[in-house]
Amino acid sequence: MAMVGLFWIGEDSVYVGAEPEGTASGVRLSEDGVEVLGAGRGRFWTWDEVVRIETRDVPVRSGPRRLASMAFDAALVLVTGYGELPPAFSVEVATAEETVQVDVHAAVTGGIYPPSEYELSVTLLQRLADGGTDIGDLLAWGRDHAAEGTPPREEREALLRKWAGA
Repeated sequence: MAMVGLFWIGEDSVYVGAEPEGTASGVRLSEDGVEVLGAGRGRFWTWDEVVRIETRDVPVRSGPRRLASMAFDAALVLVTGYGELPPAFSVEVATAEETVQVDVHAAVTGGIYPPSEYELSVTLLQRLADGGTDIGDLLAWGRDHAAEGTPPREEREALLRKWAGA
């Protein structure tokens, strides 16, 4: 699996945020549609049903502030011996009939996204929901490259621009 923007990409699915483990909640995007996962949350919509996918409360900071936050968190774990789960943010999936909100965990190291990747990811989510982009492009990249791990920042941004048509 590899992280590109807000997306955790594998060979057969893409998650918004981290891939959920156990009963944790999550949002999976596949060729068939959008699925909300987690204990008591199992919901699925085809791409034709989805009208909007939005995020809220995503931790975003510029380079220096992001590094300072990550250094503070690392020092806290070193001193106390306790770590925390990555920060959570909300994903809202809307159809003509309903809107469902689910919390997901950040997939990026340190839990804080760079502003450029966040903005491109939001654009990509809009394009996926309105049919302007096909999730198959992300999945094809995942089949070919996800095993290599997360690419460098410049490559992630280039991929997001390409997929979002930006």
